[in-house]
Amino acid sequence: MTASRGAKHKVNQPRTVAITGGKGGVGKTSVALNLGLTLAREGSRVLLLDGDTDLANVSIMLGQYPRMTLANVISGECALGDVIMAVDHDLHIVPGASGVQECLDMGTAASLDILKALHRLENRYDYIITDTAAGLQAVGLHMIAASELACVVVTPDPASLTDAFSLIKVLQRRGYKRVPSVLVNMAQGASQARSVFQRLELAAQRHLGLSLHYLGAVWRDETLRQSVLNQRPVALMPSSDPSCRQFHTLVDMLHLRLGQMAPRKAGIAAYWYEASRRAAPQKKTRSDENNAAAPPVSAKARSLELIEELGELLAREGDAALLRYEAFNALFALVGRTVDEATIEIIQAGLASVEWERLPGLQRQQFAAHLRQLADQVAAFQDNREHTAGELSESLVPFYDRGRFGEQDQLVKTLKELPSDISLDQLLRSLTVADKDGS
Repeated sequence: MTASRGAKHKVNQPRTVAITGGKGGVGKTSVALNLGLTLAREGSRVLLLDGDTDLANVSIMLGQYPRMTLANVISGECALGDVIMAVDHDLHIVPGASGVQECLDMGTAASLDILKALHRLENRYDYIITDTAAGLQAVGLHMIAASELACVVVTPDPASLTDAFSLIKVLQRRGYKRVPSVLVNMAQGASQARSVFQRLELAAQRHLGLSLHYLGAVWRDETLRQSVLNQRPVALMPSSDPSCRQFHTLVDMLHLRLGQMAPRKAGIAAYWYEASRRAAPQKKTRSDENNAAAPPVSAKARSLELIEELGELLAREGDAALLRYEAFNALFALVGRTVDEATIEIIQAGLASVEWERLPGLQRQQFAAHLRQLADQVAAFQDNREHTAGELSESLVPFYDRGRFGEQDQLVKTLKELPSDISLDQLLRSLTVADKDGS
């Protein structure tokens, strides 16, 4: 079926969009699916790569459960065309697309056939939408880099903004040059959506020197929530329905944004092929390591290696509580050596990344109480500094020293008796002498 569709159209370069987020739970899969269905409904040829997890969340939202995913293609059990799912409005889905990372790990030669098949496949479509892996996983960052437009989904939840900022910061530090677009999901209205975007953009401008692009918003409503439970996306509802109509508006905004950007010459498969080539030289045999001098390692690369080694060590030890305590206590001590804006940002991002919902309710309450107490201590320390500064400033206010210069009426008397050309030093000495003589 896919081949016959492709035969009707000339080979072209599709527009590629990555729907991403700093952490799971912001609704990016729902956004990616409804966006893909709306584009397909308007007549575009759309391929949706489900790169969120190997469980194929996109198809589950449609009430379908794939027999095979990209993992089966990589293992050689089937061809790429065998895993494509055709759903409503002829939207095509590749489940388990996060398995593309395994192609990179296989090396250039082993992954070449799969990447060639992906290249032939992608050129049959007008749009390729990728529902990326959540957070800062390497495969998710690669999926963003492989697409020409990154759409970062956020919600009004402050933790969502912190996670999104961390994602944008990591992308920038890894050399990502394009301007991310931001979509505010679960907003109560246009005013709140704009406010959420402005908070994120203000942080990006202040700390990263980066201006973001506002793509639009999706409102929180009961219809959208029920559509997820019913496994029936709102994009399948009549176009007159408000929940469906907002995705048509979002598609219009997407067309406008992509119209401002020059199409990329290379597609997703070409990106992954280059990534595979870059990774290949790093895989050396033991004899190579013994016979060749090790290249210089940057501080950043070495730090990442040490973090990975720490993770492996903790995993081998079963994440022993005492070992974790000592290791991460030492890391926090390193962070705390320099207390500045970056330190605060590191602590905030670290706290936001913890899955607090996994803690029992009582422990969450105890920890929350501890954080409030700590916040009070920080505020009290600042108040104490301000109070001390106030006392110091008061001590610097000038005053008349009666112990040295006597009573003020004596000063007036002396001033009248002294000649007009006397210096200030002479005046003060005369006051002191007069006081000592008792006159």
